[in-house]
Amino acid sequence: MQNEQIKQIHEIPLSILDLAPVVVGGTAAQSLQNTLDLARHAEQWGYNRYWLAEHHNMPGIASSATSVVIGHVAAGTKTIRVGSGGIMLPNHAPLVIAEQFGTLESLFPGRIDLGLGRAPGSDQLAARALRRNLGSDGEDFPEQVNELRNFFNPTAESSQMGVRAVPGEGLNIPIWLLGSSGFSARLAGHLGLPFAFASHFAPDYLLPALELYRKYFRPSEALEQPYAMVGVNVIAADSAEEAHRLATSHQQQFLNIIRGRTGQLNPPVDSMEPLWTPQEKAIVLKQLSYTIVGDKNTVRDRLQAVLNETQADELISAGQIYDHEARLHSYQLLADAVKG
Repeated sequence: MQNEQIKQIHEIPLSILDLAPVVVGGTAAQSLQNTLDLARHAEQWGYNRYWLAEHHNMPGIASSATSVVIGHVAAGTKTIRVGSGGIMLPNHAPLVIAEQFGTLESLFPGRIDLGLGRAPGSDQLAARALRRNLGSDGEDFPEQVNELRNFFNPTAESSQMGVRAVPGEGLNIPIWLLGSSGFSARLAGHLGLPFAFASHFAPDYLLPALELYRKYFRPSEALEQPYAMVGVNVIAADSAEEAHRLATSHQQQFLNIIRGRTGQLNPPVDSMEPLWTPQEKAIVLKQLSYTIVGDKNTVRDRLQAVLNETQADELISAGQIYDHEARLHSYQLLADAVKG
């Protein structure tokens, strides 16, 4: 690849993925207030979009009613795009999502994104509670996506169903496919939709998935060329030492996940060594390999390296940080790093 073709970090959009963390000693109400506060700052700092993720049965995540939180954030901001990263479509009837996002787009025109995933975003018990049965394992995801798209832009064939999404029908709401494997990558390419890869927690298949997406991409009304967004975790502070200390909250969260536990986001610790075994440490660090921890210069250099590797069209950053003020400062440093 010629040097002039290599994208520079300041040339591409930067966005935020918020899991609305509920911290130890905090409440969901405080978490949602912090989410709006971060979104307002992100708008001032020049971030492109602010996405919220659907997770269930997790005491440390407050964004389970994702569409409601999107409305909360969009109502409290003015220009930043707000959306889902993502809505786990197998948990919902496509008509319900069409109506919800049709309502959001009607309230906040031109600012709403609909990112779709096919994972449950929960455990099997929560999936059963959401769906009442486990008949959908994600294999019918392409049919669900097609049904949802038909509610927004009905064809002569789909109109025969006699069911219309109001609000929703006729609205131009960008649909993204999200994934951590080749399934959604290939589907996004086939449909000509933008694609976002969850490398911030599932890094192994990132490069093959991007290759599949670009290989199978077919131009559509939505996109003429492939558009890929890559997820990274970024935890920035004024010093590398402080950033690595802040990052221990996220590491503790992942350690609990691999141990089969859920809980609120723990405060940082001075050292993780007493908390994990060597095997657990290796697993956590491998899963978090697309995590950038350090000062502003380190963040800039590592982000450029990720961009060189992936040639992403946009980067989206998650940052699980216990202290809200430290989290705000991390995202401000990230914005400054990208601007140069």
